[in-house]
Amino acid sequence: MPRYPDHLTGEGPHNPFPGIKVLERKLGHAVPYQLGSNEGLDMPHHALREHFGDALAAHVYSYGDAEALGIRKRLSAQQGMPLETLLVDAGADSLMALALRTTCEPGDTVVSTAGTYPTFGYFARGQGCHLVEPSYFEAPGVLAPDLDALAIAAQDADARMVYLANPDNPSGHLHSDSDILKLREALPDTCWLLLDEAYGDFRDDAGSEFTTRAIPGVIRLRTLSKAHGLAGLRIGYTIAEPDVLAMMMKVRIHYAVSTFTQAAAEVVLDHPDEVNQHVADVKARREQLTEHFRALGADVLPSATNFIGIRLPSAELAAEVHQQLLAEGVLVARLAHPELANVIRITAVQAALEPGRLAALEKAIKT
Repeated sequence: MPRYPDHLTGEGPHNPFPGIKVLERKLGHAVPYQLGSNEGLDMPHHALREHFGDALAAHVYSYGDAEALGIRKRLSAQQGMPLETLLVDAGADSLMALALRTTCEPGDTVVSTAGTYPTFGYFARGQGCHLVEPSYFEAPGVLAPDLDALAIAAQDADARMVYLANPDNPSGHLHSDSDILKLREALPDTCWLLLDEAYGDFRDDAGSEFTTRAIPGVIRLRTLSKAHGLAGLRIGYTIAEPDVLAMMMKVRIHYAVSTFTQAAAEVVLDHPDEVNQHVADVKARREQLTEHFRALGADVLPSATNFIGIRLPSAELAAEVHQQLLAEGVLVARLAHPELANVIRITAVQAALEPGRLAALEKAIKT
């Protein structure tokens, strides 16, 4: 019978995000307040509601455009990116797996910060890569990927790829453009930088020249899940040099993005005012949450995303708060990695601002 690769026959890798429905079944009750989910959950979608009625049926008969030309043209026009530097696929996670499949072989070493977005490690291990994980840099008011440590690890291990989320998930930290370029220069010539910019739309300088540039040796990942509220439809895009995208196309699942997903994305992209208002509203709620919890004495981490991170005194206290909130039907994100297990992450949706919704967390901060 066919054999699986040796690295898939052991304990792992394990999917770090089984989903809300699996969690509800384990708990035995609903979790209606998803304050730890970073999708655009409260995106009004007036345009989609008005645009699609029975017309939805027209989008289920055919495969989607394998080149997603309509989406790429809109992104190119709105953000000033050359069309040939854009590749669309089924979300940033799919693009992450595609980047690994394009550049890495079993046995290659890849580097990622310990505790950052765990899907990269999940995919890397699933491909048989050896994962090296330097720790975060921690200081008062700072929890950030350590770029020097990432570069040193890549040099020491002759790594094939370094993964960096910028803005970071789960800390919210944003490294400067110059820091990103310095990191690229510090990596081995044969090492790729996989730059996950899923939260880039919440940067104050989103759409700047640097954020839309294809950088040699860098594969940039973007998503329409957060600011555009399309997480359930699975769509994102890569910015890279054309020769890199040509290699990615050789191993890509070419019909991963459905016809309806593409049509919906085009409608949302055709209404940038709605997206811009949503981003502005998220930023305002993020600041409200930050001010509220800092006024209580919390260690709230600076964030350039659609969430805030609160560093509690201990992992035990964070676990206790997390369980209390779950029992009340409130889901916040408690970070799973042991080095970050004292951090609670709250998405800046309107429900997070409702008085008493996060009372268990507020009580823990005050005591």
